[in-house]
Amino acid sequence: MTDLLARARAALATVQDPDLKKDLVALNMIRDLAINDGVARFKLVLTTGACPVKKELEAQCRAAVLGIDGITSAEIEVTAEVPKGLGISDILPGVRHIVGVGSGKGGVGKSTITANLACALARSGARVGLLDADIHGPSIPTMMGVCQEPFVIDKKLVPVEAHGVKIISMGFLVPPDQAVIWRGPMVVGALKQFLTDVRWGELDYLLVDLPPGTGDVQLTLAQTVPMAGAVIVTTPQAVALNDAKRSVAMFEKVNVEIFGIVENMSSFVCPQCGHVEPIFSTGGGEAYAAHLGVPFLGAIPLEPGIRAAGDAGTPVVLASPDSHSAHAFTLLAERVAQRCSIAALT
Repeated sequence: MTDLLARARAALATVQDPDLKKDLVALNMIRDLAINDGVARFKLVLTTGACPVKKELEAQCRAAVLGIDGITSAEIEVTAEVPKGLGISDILPGVRHIVGVGSGKGGVGKSTITANLACALARSGARVGLLDADIHGPSIPTMMGVCQEPFVIDKKLVPVEAHGVKIISMGFLVPPDQAVIWRGPMVVGALKQFLTDVRWGELDYLLVDLPPGTGDVQLTLAQTVPMAGAVIVTTPQAVALNDAKRSVAMFEKVNVEIFGIVENMSSFVCPQCGHVEPIFSTGGGEAYAAHLGVPFLGAIPLEPGIRAAGDAGTPVVLASPDSHSAHAFTLLAERVAQRCSIAALT
């Protein structure tokens, strides 16, 4: 039996994670291997529930052990355990990865991207938080369908929860018709409080919806907490891409890895006939990602359902899970989770 276990482990060690470029045994992704009466039982522990190659890895593991004489079947329990990013324990001990979502300009749909990304990750089984860092123009409460003041326990704010996501926003603390007229130091102070004076608890991913531009909030975030990386949102036309370049340059200067580029409003999908029309041109985000040598994380179509779902408070990835846009957001979540795992384990 010991020899059979050793052969099974050696066979499983031939299966590699395609992103991490290491075998599953070395990565401790194969656990509790046991063989009884010809049945191999083990856990396949992925680095994220949003793993895009989940089925392929399971199939390869099954084939590996079934190729061994003496093993007639395999029972595989597929689970996920998100690895912890480096350097984050001392500041936010329960948070595994912090990901900023930014853009060089407003109006590119950054908050819509962040809200749907958060919901897509939560739907995959991840524990997700969303920090709305756009202090002057908080829109996350509307998009997530919540508007209530968080309560306080032991001098710390308790996040509001919606769609399986923990949320903090200035929109919870001021009336919707009241402007936040603050100078930079006060905005920076609020951001620091939202990071460290909140009971975030155990989170796999804390997404930060950043305000447009490259100002105090972005710099403070990068200098206060170790970020896993940044997602840059743009639209296809040249004016948006030029501003996105400034955002990329800012993150590079503060040593934050660029996870990739998302092209929002990539093309209009007619809800009646399905015709696709590239209103704002197309392909600009992908070409820019190739120029930078960073991943192109996906193209989000321009669909009326995205706007309607956001206004109604249930992001489209949940409200219309079979839509073109929902599939695009799900793929985006898989790729962002992938980038977090790579950052943590390589």
